[in-house]
Amino acid sequence: MKYQIIPVTPFQQNCSVIWCDKTKLAAVVDPGGDIDRIVSEVSKLGLKLEKILLTHGHIDHVGGAKTLANQLNIPIIGPHVADKFWLEGLAKQSQNFGFPHIDSFEPTQYLNEGDNVTVGEQTLSVLHCPGHTPGHIVFHSSESQIAWVGDVLFRSSIGRTDFPQSDHKQLINSITQKLWPLGEKVNFIPGHGPMSTFEEERQHNPFVADQLLA
Repeated sequence: MKYQIIPVTPFQQNCSVIWCDKTKLAAVVDPGGDIDRIVSEVSKLGLKLEKILLTHGHIDHVGGAKTLANQLNIPIIGPHVADKFWLEGLAKQSQNFGFPHIDSFEPTQYLNEGDNVTVGEQTLSVLHCPGHTPGHIVFHSSESQIAWVGDVLFRSSIGRTDFPQSDHKQLINSITQKLWPLGEKVNFIPGHGPMSTFEEERQHNPFVADQLLA
């Protein structure tokens, strides 16, 4: 699985273009905005975008999804249905976070724990990782040992849990019970900031390091 990170929106959210090198078919994970930049990068890479993948319903991750889907006639896949209220409230999110107005939308397909999503001949497994939001999804490529974790986990930090229906205990459980079993060597792309590995976070993250939770 190949990928290119494209920071978008004033929140510098890590949108990712991911693709199958054999088929050149691609998906975009969390197109929060700056659609022209995303489309330009896809074109430069010589890829055909076939779907949009969403980790959760916050505006900096989904703000450009519907526009991009309509522009390219491609489906929006994810997040889990528990984040439906976030997608229905996008107009209010626009006001609260100072974004241009964005209408609510319904994805083509919601995702559940254990689902698989294909990108060309590559397969991503789906983990439901609530806590930051109730319907947060993580995408994992076992072949490439990469995970797109949205706002569940960051380098040296974890997702906020002060939003409606956030839950700190759930978030810690999602990290320790869903992410850590994927293996210490997994590289992860967070929703914001630099990449890291699960091994690094288990050793040094001040919120979820092993020694803190033992």
